Amino acid sequence: METRPGTRAGPGAQRGVLLARTAEAFLVLPWRQRARVGAKSPATPRPPAVPPLPPRGSAPPRAPEPCRGPRACRRADRETPGGGRRGMATRARGFSLLRGRLGRGPVRVPGVAERAWRGFGSSGRRHEAIIISGTDMAKQIQREIQQGVESWIALGNRRPHLSIILVGDNPASHTYVRNKIKAASAVGICSELITKPRNVSQEELLDITDQLNMDPRVSGILVQLPLPDHVDERTICNGIAPEKDVDGFHIINIGRLCLDQHSLIPATASAVWEIIKRTGIETFGKNVVVAGRSKNVGMPIAMLLHTDGEHERPGGDATVTIAHRYTPREQLKAHTQLADIIIVAAE
Repeated sequence: METRPGTRAGPGAQRGVLLARTAEAFLVLPWRQRARVGAKSPATPRPPAVPPLPPRGSAPPRAPEPCRGPRACRRADRETPGGGRRGMATRARGFSLLRGRLGRGPVRVPGVAERAWRGFGSSGRRHEAIIISGTDMAKQIQREIQQGVESWIALGNRRPHLSIILVGDNPASHTYVRNKIKAASAVGICSELITKPRNVSQEELLDITDQLNMDPRVSGILVQLPLPDHVDERTICNGIAPEKDVDGFHIINIGRLCLDQHSLIPATASAVWEIIKRTGIETFGKNVVVAGRSKNVGMPIAMLLHTDGEHERPGGDATVTIAHRYTPREQLKAHTQLADIIIVAAE
């Protein structure tokens, strides 16, 4: 989900812009001319650059003491040699924050002792939310994959073959597997289903993955998760050859993903990244909130979005915040209000 600027500015925004322009015009004027803004009388001559000599017999002016920290430096900038206070530095600082909110650069104000204040930026603006539907996009991707498969076969290569291992009788797992077989058939990929009872041993599953790894006709292997409690999912996923690990759950593929190298990326994370690229959503420097930290969905999505776009496997160059079940509701609300993109990867 992306938020984009609206087309109309409310009265509050208009007043804010007017205030900013008024403050800018006020601060760029010389110190003595500010008191005469709007006056029609001619400007009085400026005082000489070199102050007059003190009267004979008076004590010489004190040399400025070195600053002893940020507060002392700011106090020294506000004080004139005669003991008066310019008051300009405080206004300059307040205005620099205002300029930072408007997205401008550093500000340097006349009359202040060569001090530049760095502004700050915030993307926490209230925009209209846009929900992206992937139905039409999925059809387009399906056509592209089908053309790619046919071109691959036309070059004399073997038709891709997917082997799916399904353990137990979980209704949701059976539904997911049927959809995967249907999607593979729609693009011209052969598939086979290997079913095992819930009480299958971990050693037997590892033997099956070893046989599929050595089978030259098998292009990809997929183990439908979750597995029974007595089977370690990580061990089974690591038993699949990395080059045939279509789910991208092998430790080598996860490691290469974290190192910004080319690898097989988990399907959900790859789908989110594909949607972002195809819709033209700008991620460079944006604030992104990913709700969910699972190793198969939330973490890969965050890795794709925050990594460097100049690396071997380009990333989104975004500032990513990961929220999970223990994130306080107040913090979650604050993060989402500041976010440019929100991705929900949790149930």
